[in-house]
Amino acid sequence: MCTLLVKLIANQEPGSGDSESPGRPLNSPMMIASKVEVLVTVPLLPSLMAAVEGEFTVHKLWLAPDRGAYLQEHGAAIRGIVTTALVGADAALMQALPRLEIISGFGVGYETVDIEAARHRGIIVTNTPGVLTDCVADTALALLLAVTRRICGADRYVRAGKWLQGRFPLSTKVGGKNCCIAGLGNVGQAIAARAQAFCMKIGYYDPYPKPDLGYRRYEDLEAMARDADFLMLALPGGKETDRLIDGHILACLGRKGILINVSRGSVLDQEALVKALTAGTIAGAGLDVFENEPQVPAELLKMENVVLTPHLASGTYETREAMGQLTFANLHAHFAGSPVLTRVV
Repeated sequence: MCTLLVKLIANQEPGSGDSESPGRPLNSPMMIASKVEVLVTVPLLPSLMAAVEGEFTVHKLWLAPDRGAYLQEHGAAIRGIVTTALVGADAALMQALPRLEIISGFGVGYETVDIEAARHRGIIVTNTPGVLTDCVADTALALLLAVTRRICGADRYVRAGKWLQGRFPLSTKVGGKNCCIAGLGNVGQAIAARAQAFCMKIGYYDPYPKPDLGYRRYEDLEAMARDADFLMLALPGGKETDRLIDGHILACLGRKGILINVSRGSVLDQEALVKALTAGTIAGAGLDVFENEPQVPAELLKMENVVLTPHLASGTYETREAMGQLTFANLHAHFAGSPVLTRVV
């Protein structure tokens, strides 16, 4: 846990107020003098939990039989929250913690944190961008290849002994196709780079133009969907993107189009997707995220042209450790009197 933390903090320049700016190394005289009390909302990665427990007095909210009573008893002493992107922290939780200074989130998404409530209170919110980019992009390409080349079906075909009876059906080539990405942030750009390596042509839809990358930018999502062979979703969650990909966009993608979602289940109208796949409106889908995880529509479970994974895009040992280290580094830096590393607000 400490290796990346030392690198993250020691490589920063002291005195800057930027969220990307440095804190002090762990042996700094600004080390925390006494244990600050923090609230942990859910079980964490073991190494992250060990680091937090080693430096702070930890309150484990998920173990409280009566959450309200627990917060009433301990809330006045708590100055920090450690949570995950899936759980977040709502306004009611913040209100129960009058001395709250920071919410350190494990994960890149922060739509489950009430940002306006945090901003109103002057509470710092951090996340863990960057460190999970590569693995999420890898997963997006893995899903695309699994759907287009029918990898999962081929595996089942061999295991069932069907190869002895004849050759497996043909699949779809990815090279030369239009890979269109909704959301060209860090993950979207990493997906684009990988898709280019497979000789795909890149288009994107994003409110922020990125002309230096040389990709075709669409100002209209519908137009991009019509041109796409593969529609990759790398959008942030939240109100602005809620069900942005609806039945109309899926109809524009068309009967040869394939949808890949490694962002958030909320960005896609899941019911419309089931209907589109059932009717043959689109050719297939690769999904790592869902609307009500871990619940997955029964219809999707039966479809041979759909590949399903259990929200594992960042789920490698290396990436989860890096996420944990950055979550802890943000918390440590704040209470050591230094700027946090990856501030949202």
